[in-house]
Amino acid sequence: MDPMSSYSWLVFALGTVVTWGLYGIFLHMGQIGMADPVNGRYKAFLFVGVAYFLTAVLAPIAMLMFKGTDWSFPAKGLWLSLFAGILGAIGAFFVLLALGAALSAKIQNAPGVVMAIIFAGAPIVNAIVSISMAQDWGKIRWPFILGLFMAAAGGYLVTKFKPVHAAPAKPADKVAVVEPSSPSDSPRL
Repeated sequence: MDPMSSYSWLVFALGTVVTWGLYGIFLHMGQIGMADPVNGRYKAFLFVGVAYFLTAVLAPIAMLMFKGTDWSFPAKGLWLSLFAGILGAIGAFFVLLALGAALSAKIQNAPGVVMAIIFAGAPIVNAIVSISMAQDWGKIRWPFILGLFMAAAGGYLVTKFKPVHAAPAKPADKVAVVEPSSPSDSPRL
């Protein structure tokens, strides 16, 4: 077995970490870039939808055609996948709303704060739901519980103690220059 194939899952997972880590930053920049304080977030989300169409509709169709699929979609897989997509889209919309609300609240480094909370909280939700679905609560050991608390504490610490940028210095007021009103007022050399 090729050693790299056994780690391909990790490479793809780290690719997701990088792209989702950048997602909030660029979504926030896109919202600001729309130059519309009222509707900018909705305009940005519209283009998130366009991007999803390009990458999550056209690309899989091309891959399925290339691989010669049979084009059958069992109802269970279809509906669960559709529901997962709806959850993802709602989550993306909540990210956008959180970024906008953080901006309105004048939270410095809004993308960093919002995404730290999301990326600390999402694994906790995932772990709790996965264990509940597998009915594995009897197999839980203390390091797992500690890990959940550490994830929550990490999200809190990253949010609470984020670096704070100093406000830009205001330009100094111009000093009034008093000019002599007559030659006799000027200093003598």
